[in-house]
Amino acid sequence: MQEYDDTLFITDELGNELEAVIIMTFESEEFGKSYLVYQLKDDETGEYFAASFNPEDGEEGNLNPIETDAEWDLIEEVLESFLEEGEEEDEEHVHDHNCDHDHEKDE
Repeated sequence: MQEYDDTLFITDELGNELEAVIIMTFESEEFGKSYLVYQLKDDETGEYFAASFNPEDGEEGNLNPIETDAEWDLIEEVLESFLEEGEEEDEEHVHDHNCDHDHEKDE
């Protein structure tokens, strides 16, 4: 699983080009596919979207729709785990910065 802070441009069903932020990618041996989870940039809903892709296509690859409920279940499970890990890391990071420190002053 990889975490990204990259953008990608997707074309919606009306032909509009939309900018999206890549949240994560992962591979599934069960389905033999790679998946991409993203959010639309400047979208206030916070909704996550997913698609499958072929990593060998490089940057010009096509995104393919998720085909089965089993794939959606897998994506939701992986995304929930990923987000929970991120929250735990954020809490640890905040905790580290809230520690009291004794500072000695040179006078």
